[in-house]
Amino acid sequence: MADFLDNTPQKDPKRVERAYLVGVQTSKMASGEAEELLNELQELVENLRIGIAGRNLVNLRAPTPATLVGSGKTEEIIAEAKALDCDVIVFDETLSPAQQRNWEKLSGIAVIDRQEVILDVFADRAQTREAVIQVALARMEYSLPRLTRAWTHLSRQGGGGGAGMGGEGETQLEQDRRLVNDRITRLKRELVDVRKQRGVQRHKRQRVPVPTCAIVGYTNAGKSSLLNTLTGAAVLAEDKLFATLDPTTRQLVLRGNQKLLVTDTVGFIRRLPHGLVEAFKATLEEALVANFLIHVLDVTAPNLAAHHETTLSVLKELGADEGKRILTVFNKVDAATEAQINIARLLDPEGIFLSARTGAGLEGLVDQCLELIADSFGSLELLIPHSRYDLIARLHAIGHVQSEEQEDEGVRLHVRIPPSQVSPFIPFIDPPVETAPAAARPSKATRTAASKA
Repeated sequence: MADFLDNTPQKDPKRVERAYLVGVQTSKMASGEAEELLNELQELVENLRIGIAGRNLVNLRAPTPATLVGSGKTEEIIAEAKALDCDVIVFDETLSPAQQRNWEKLSGIAVIDRQEVILDVFADRAQTREAVIQVALARMEYSLPRLTRAWTHLSRQGGGGGAGMGGEGETQLEQDRRLVNDRITRLKRELVDVRKQRGVQRHKRQRVPVPTCAIVGYTNAGKSSLLNTLTGAAVLAEDKLFATLDPTTRQLVLRGNQKLLVTDTVGFIRRLPHGLVEAFKATLEEALVANFLIHVLDVTAPNLAAHHETTLSVLKELGADEGKRILTVFNKVDAATEAQINIARLLDPEGIFLSARTGAGLEGLVDQCLELIADSFGSLELLIPHSRYDLIARLHAIGHVQSEEQEDEGVRLHVRIPPSQVSPFIPFIDPPVETAPAAARPSKATRTAASKA
């Protein structure tokens, strides 16, 4: 139930401490997949500081409309949860609002699904105004069809029986629906304002033509650790799911004084609620505008292929993969076995193997970043007079200086710079554009950009 309904009656508002987990293995799932997902759900619940009292993995031939699983299995789960004195039953499958109501009516225990757990984890980790608004919006949209539930949100949830909202009548329910819809409208307006502010910040960054990349990947793959190792940042990097939610951008200075803005984004997870993906598009939009992406994978993960597929599918849903180069990075090689590394090579033969913790293999990633930047910049040979060291300083600021030699007439430089920045340097191209051999001339795109400037 939504936190803003402060007048909602609460039943036995004690702290939720014991959870009973239910996983579902269907015929459409790979063997062992449900067990892996249930382990992931357990880590999510434990991140909410709730203990796991018991688990049950159900082999489901066909879903039952009323409770998802059959009546016999329903009775078994309720009996076990009560015997273990559990405060909440958590399903790894999505439950419809009707199914949640039926479970809570039959058991007298709070019943939630994976979506609600993820929403709680996100709410627990949100720090900036943007992330807080995004989480609140996703929670409101999730809560709207569930207003008749007898249990409120986990942060205020009870562990005993009671009537709750379901017995307060149609008038109160309609009032609650209006409150939720009004709140959703306000949150969407606030999110628009936040996105405008982020757009202004991005526009300011783009005035200085520094290439950008975004670090993406499955949650807990080591994205924040990689950002810290690359840039010397101090972003929170903990061994738990969704340790950080807010995007963080830091500058990385590569060889030749080439600058690169690197952004750490929120991690992905299987069965991420669709509404949460929509709500977090503002957070993930750094991936949409980046010049290229660094896809980080935990090479030691037993479900490496599933993590790889999850990230790529979410990027595709966001449209962040269109026309972008993606560097695949297999992290945590210091803890990997030879078999795990061989599996990763089959997944992506061109992948980069490194350890964000020790720094091993980092040079390979830096080299690839430089190559991608160079591919997007025009290559020029310039002879800058000794009297124009201001232009040389500018070249170091906006481009990649590949070589620099002192000559009698001036300083000869081989550089790669964005086409939009070529104009001031055209008089110093050596040999001149008109007489230079074709191989030494600026590209057509560079010459076009220069003439327009």
